[in-house]
Amino acid sequence: MSKTSNAIRKTAYLGSFLALAMVLSYLESLIPLPIAVPGIKLGLANGCVIILLYVFGPFEACSVNILRVILTSLLFTNLYAMFYSLAGAVLSLLVMILFSKSKHFSPIGVGIIGGLFHNIGQCTVAFLVTKTDAILGFLPILMAAGMICGCLTGILGKILYPKLKKIYSMKEIRG
Repeated sequence: MSKTSNAIRKTAYLGSFLALAMVLSYLESLIPLPIAVPGIKLGLANGCVIILLYVFGPFEACSVNILRVILTSLLFTNLYAMFYSLAGAVLSLLVMILFSKSKHFSPIGVGIIGGLFHNIGQCTVAFLVTKTDAILGFLPILMAAGMICGCLTGILGKILYPKLKKIYSMKEIRG
């Protein structure tokens, strides 16, 4: 295959992951959680990010994740929500990249650390915007939720990674 057709295939795969992550983000916004703490979500789209991180690499995972946050914010929320989401997404992705390179962490561990740091990033922005110490009171509940939801997305990533690796493992597609 030519380089051009491989680049087109890679773009199509990444576009599919972006679309799936956007759909998952939207669907999770429709799921009411019986918790009175703002900001708790299942993080379903993070499962896509974990898979991208392991199958394609950090650049592709980062590109899709940032595009997902921007596009879903523009389509379904607002500019303020985008800043909170970007803070969480960027911080969690940076930490997930570091931990994914370690042999000591599986996708489940990477998912947990991603969930924790996503909530830390969002709480940091909320604290800086509101200058209210009460925001930090939510942190223990958000950390517990981040661990649980991160574990679930990590399990999703661990289950799907071997299957998707076979599909996407061709050197010419990975780049």
